[in-house]
Amino acid sequence: MAIPLSDHYYTQRALHQLHDWQRLMQREPTFLNSLARKAQHKINSYIPDKVHNAITAAIKQMTRATLFGAGLITKVPIAAHNLQLQEGLVEGRIKFYRNAAAAEGGVTGAGGILLGLADFPLLFGLKMKLLFEIAALYGYDASDYKERVYLLHIFQLAFSSHEHRRDVYRQMVDWETQKQHLPDDINEFNWRSFQQEYRDYIDLAKMAQLIPIIGAPVGAVVNYRLLRKLGQTAMNAYRMRWQEAGKL
Repeated sequence: MAIPLSDHYYTQRALHQLHDWQRLMQREPTFLNSLARKAQHKINSYIPDKVHNAITAAIKQMTRATLFGAGLITKVPIAAHNLQLQEGLVEGRIKFYRNAAAAEGGVTGAGGILLGLADFPLLFGLKMKLLFEIAALYGYDASDYKERVYLLHIFQLAFSSHEHRRDVYRQMVDWETQKQHLPDDINEFNWRSFQQEYRDYIDLAKMAQLIPIIGAPVGAVVNYRLLRKLGQTAMNAYRMRWQEAGKL
């Protein structure tokens, strides 16, 4: 059984992890990153605009239904002050959704192409539910439209290229000031960039899920890792908010 750390030591360790993460978010892309990016752009250039537009519209509607649906139930934010206590709860929710995503990926991966295609919206929904719960555990009210936009930024940080990730990170620094300049209309959000970055990030890994026999283990492992990455990204994004608010 792990021995609990003192609050001071835990906070100092979390700050060290946050600073490492912030450096990673701002790091220049490597040669291999740039090469892969150019190859993906070349592939995208062969895809007709009407196909891009159709995918963009589908992801836009799916995201809006998840983030801004009238029937969406959000968690009541907790009056969060103790980082170690809150993050213990956060890690519990990450573990729950990580395991749920792995199980879902295994089932859909074993079902061939049709069930494999069904994995996309199911996995997307699990990711968004996890983000809503994490926001509440750090004390932020996700019923606020601008907090939901912050969730979209976290999503992009986790599932984007190095170039795009750096741009998104800059938009999240000093969020209390940045959010004052957000458009009132969610339609002004750059949906095409959002869907293309997300699709490019997961394409190769998720395509293997559609292959018979290996689809189940691939789906389970990939989904597990995607949820783990999203959870870690969200934790550091909210640590940054706490630091800016003087809580750390």
